[in-house]
Amino acid sequence: MSITSIDVGGIICQYFAVGAGEPIVLLHCTGHSGRQWAELAAALRADFEVIAPDLCGYGGTAHWPGSGTFNLGIEADLVAALVERLNRPAHIVGHSFGGAVALQLALRRPDLVKSLTVIEPAAFHLLCDGDDEDKRALRQISEIATTIASAVNCGDYAGAMRRFVDYWTGNGAWDALPHQQRIALASRINKVTLDFWATLNDSTRLGDLVHLEVPTLIISGGHSPFPTRRICYHLARTLPDVRLRTFDDAGHMLPLSHFREIQPLIKAHCDAQANRRERPHGEVGARAYA
Repeated sequence: MSITSIDVGGIICQYFAVGAGEPIVLLHCTGHSGRQWAELAAALRADFEVIAPDLCGYGGTAHWPGSGTFNLGIEADLVAALVERLNRPAHIVGHSFGGAVALQLALRRPDLVKSLTVIEPAAFHLLCDGDDEDKRALRQISEIATTIASAVNCGDYAGAMRRFVDYWTGNGAWDALPHQQRIALASRINKVTLDFWATLNDSTRLGDLVHLEVPTLIISGGHSPFPTRRICYHLARTLPDVRLRTFDDAGHMLPLSHFREIQPLIKAHCDAQANRRERPHGEVGARAYA
């Protein structure tokens, strides 16, 4: 494994790379780092050059310097600069916040994306202007974001991260973590609030994705919180070239809990692009893996 970094507009972005073959870039969720993908990277390295960056403020990547309003485009630009160094398009895999970044990258720079896999993408902005179910999902996640921001504002970093972890992983998940891991997570809470800001306030809407021709695999967990399941539902009916796979027994952290199950799905999705044929004009909709 090699660990290196690049400077993107003054932000030093660190990443690790293993394996050889077509490049596949793995984007982690809020609160984690590229190390989230260690087990999946080990499973993919025989077939791909696996690259896992630390997004802004996580792992070895510099914190957001505070020069302007933070947004998803800043993270997408970090990933774009990394892919440009490869001199060829890459398969992009994103989980949760990393999934929202992956979608933003595909919209901004489709020339850099050979295929897209989004696992429970936290693109909450896609719920805006929706129906009553979307409003309910958006209200739920907005209340979580407000609770966390309020705790951060008064200095209760551990309490804020407890609410975050228990929401995504289940009540009691925070208490089950080792003490040192809780300390490490709490130290990242300020970036967590920025991630919520970016994903709740982005101007992209579902209609902007209608013509996104990048082949996309969506992976969802049947026990995940309602907002991300709702986003997966919308993406599966909106994107023109999309496949949906739901693991009924999984929750939001399925890249960790189900990495053995998702690895062959991701590999098959990437491999399918090698001999990809153009789809007939107007053929849209979601297909499910058996």
